[in-house]
This record gives sequence, C-alpha cells and structure tokens, in this order.
Amino acid sequence: MDAKTGFFYLFSAVLLFAAFRVITARNPVHAVLNLILAFSQAAAIWLLLKAEFLAIALVLVYLGAVLVLFLFVVMMLDIRIDTVRRGFWRHFPLAALIGAVITFEMALVVMGGFSGMDEPKPVAELLNAAGQVVPYSNTQALGKLLYTQYLYPVEIASVILLVAMITAIALTLRKRKDNKAISVSLQVRVRAEDRLTMVKMPSTQAPAPVEETVVEEKKA
Repeated sequence: MDAKTGFFYLFSAVLLFAAFRVITARNPVHAVLNLILAFSQAAAIWLLLKAEFLAIALVLVYLGAVLVLFLFVVMMLDIRIDTVRRGFWRHFPLAALIGAVITFEMALVVMGGFSGMDEPKPVAELLNAAGQVVPYSNTQALGKLLYTQYLYPVEIASVILLVAMITAIALTLRKRKDNKAISVSLQVRVRAEDRLTMVKMPSTQAPAPVEETVVEEKKA
C-alpha cells in the first residue's frame, strides 16, 4: 500500500467518525464542530483525487463562511436539548433502517459502479488550432462555465443563501419573554402627558399627637 492509499484510508476513517458524531452528539455546538471536521476531511480526499478547486472551494465557502455562521446561530438560538431529543429512541429503529438501506445502496454504487474505470488524469496543456501548446487551467475553465452556461443556477443559489442568512438573523432577533427592549415605534410616538400623570387625592393625615399634648398642658 502506497502513501496515497494510506492517506485515503486515514481521511476516510476520520470523515466517517466525524459524520457519526454529527448525528449522535448531544450538544448542537459539538455537532457543528464535528461537521467542520468532516468537511475538512472531504476536502483532503478531493485533493487526493486531484480536484484542487473543489477542495479549496469547500474549505473557503463552507468551512470559512457557512459553517461558522451555523455555529454562531446555534450558539445564539439557546436550543433546549431535552426538548429536541424527546422521542429519539422511539424513532431510532426506523432511522436505523433507513440509514442501513442508504449505506447498502452507496456500497453497491461504490463497489460496482466505478469498476473498470481508469484514474482521472489532470489536463496540463492543450493544443490550439495552430498546433501550439497552450497552458490549461482547470479553475479558469470551471469559472467560465459558472458565469456563462450556468449563470442562472449560480444566481439562484446565491439568492437562496441570502434568504437563509436573513432567516437565521431573524430567528436570533425573535421576540423573547426575557427581553426588556422597547419598541422603537412606541418611543417615537411617545407624548409628554403619557409619561407623567398627576392624580389629585384628598389629605388623610391625622393630627400629630404631640400637638394635643401641648394643648392639654396649656389648659392645665
């Protein structure tokens, strides 16, 4: 077994362990951290498959932005673990059965779907119409496809991510019972007479007993 195969098995083992911890961790923050570890191992596997652009995009986009945003949202939502995990073991048999079926299907695809295929080789250079050797960039070719042929899907995906980000921010700013903030619209419409109300009440104070004592002494 060469070094490349050894690294593949190492990254795959860590990836499977991190993915298992994502669905079994009791703390949502720990689940997100394990998901970050799983994505990093997937990026390493893509590097072994000579897909450098996809590996860098996974690290920059998902690890550097999306998962960090998920982590902040999970930390600010104040999720109650007891309520979320209620009924977990009741639905565990059905979830285990579905997971076993998906694992079996993936094993069939991996074991039989890629048999007889050669290892993909990166294209380092091409020949132009004049027969001259020109450099070839995989990232440049992928960028041209993204912003020409697949422009509309990229824009739709960006809008969906923007809506998801706005929704996450709105969830963190939802109305809470322990929040003592005052509405800005109520502060703008406030009036002077609403802040202080003068109430006229009759005097009910009894005469001081000291004065009665003084009067009695004078009479005496």
